[in-house]
Parts: sequence; structure tokens; C-alpha cells
Amino acid sequence: MLLEQLTLSGPVLMAICGFGVGLLVGMTGVGAGALTTPLLISGFGVAPTVAVGTDLLFAGLTKASGAWRHHRLGHVNWNIFTALAIGSISAASLTLMAIYYFETKQAALGETIQVVLAGTLVLSAIAVPLIPVLIVRSVKAHSSLVRVRPFWTVLMGLVLGVIVTLTSVGAGAIGVAILTLLYPMLRARQIVGTDIVHAVPLTLLSGLGHLSIGNFDFAILGALLIGSLPGIMTGARLTSKVPDWLLRLILAIVLATSAYLVIITL
Repeated sequence: MLLEQLTLSGPVLMAICGFGVGLLVGMTGVGAGALTTPLLISGFGVAPTVAVGTDLLFAGLTKASGAWRHHRLGHVNWNIFTALAIGSISAASLTLMAIYYFETKQAALGETIQVVLAGTLVLSAIAVPLIPVLIVRSVKAHSSLVRVRPFWTVLMGLVLGVIVTLTSVGAGAIGVAILTLLYPMLRARQIVGTDIVHAVPLTLLSGLGHLSIGNFDFAILGALLIGSLPGIMTGARLTSKVPDWLLRLILAIVLATSAYLVIITL
């Protein structure tokens, strides 16, 4: 595979990739799932099912490091979080049951995951640079004035839960886009904070579900976390120094490239 042709060992390369992903997540709030799964599949030759299962726990553990801080800063709308989680957790549980039922057809499942993954990456590449445009709002906007739209929030949570459980992609980029469209008066930092906190239980549940049926690799997870944890801390410090539009543009390009790498392996 592409990255296996380099002279560095697999674990070292995975740690370096983990650092890069953590750096982007720390700066933009999105990217853990959208970048890591394609890298594992196309760069390291990991089976799609194992890549998705490992990446889900990787994303959950990486984002958990920033969830508590967002809560402490008051960046989480817990009413919106609850409605979104009701849909996403329910959908993730049902999707995991379906994966378990079709466990004997791993080859077909892997192909399905790659197709859905490619489509999700393209949507994410479009959504990420549009997020700053969508979140332009009045300086007088306050989260206390935002009314929860339970039906649409739960419905979007259902869709997000299926996508994330199948592909490990979407908890960040697509989640932010959904919250932006449903709650245009919610402040940007609260959209990001709510999305990050919501991504933690969703990705951890989905990841544990994949772990229970063997779609997981502890060595890969360890190598990725070794790089991502210092990466996300470094990224958080760089956030105020790098223009947001530049970060979004870079991430969109990387997402589109990831989609291409997945498509050519179909």
C-alpha cells in the first residue's frame, strides 16, 4: 500500500498520521473519522471493517479529551445534545445489530462500507468549507433563546447514527453541518462544543459494538493515540493563530483526497 512503501515502520507512520489528525481536530473540531479510516484502508491496507471499528474508538477517545473543557466553558447545549443523542444512539444500536446479523458476509459488508464511506467523505468535503458561511449570525444571538426542534433533531440523529456506525465518518463534519442548519441562531462555539460532546458517546458505543464482533485492532489504536493526544493539544493552541478559512480549506482538500483514495480501491 501507499504508506507501506516508506522506510518507516507501520506503527511509527500510524503515530505520525495520528498526530496530524489530532492536530486538525484540535484546530477545527472535525476530521478524526473522515481522515483516519481512509488512511487505514488505502494507506496501510487495513480491512474496511477493522478500520472503521478501530477508528470509532480512536475518534471517541481523542474527542473525549476536549469534551470536558467545552462543558466547563459552557459551550454545550444539553437540550439539543439529548435530542440528537436519542436519535443517534438508537440508530447506532440498530445498525450494530444489523452488522452482527450479517457478520458471516464480511466481504460484502466491507464493500458496502467503502461505498458509503466515499459518499460521506464527498459530502463532508463540501460541508466543512461551507460551515463558516452558514454560521454567520447576529452578535446579539444567545443560546438561551434557541428552542429545541425535537422531531428534526432526533431524525437527523438517526441518520447520523447510521452513517457514523457504518463508516466512522460524520460525527464531526456532518454533525456540525446538521446543527448549523437546524439551529442558525446557536453560536459557533456552542455548535462545535455540542457536536464534540455528542460525538463521544456515539463513537464509543459504535466502536465498542465493532470491538464485540472482532472488527478492531488494539495495536493500531495504540499507535494512533500516541500521536493524536499531543497533536490535539498542539492544535488547540494553534487555533487562534491560523485563519479558520485556511484550516477549513485544507481540511476540505484532505477530505476530497481521502474520498478519491477510497474510490480507487473499490
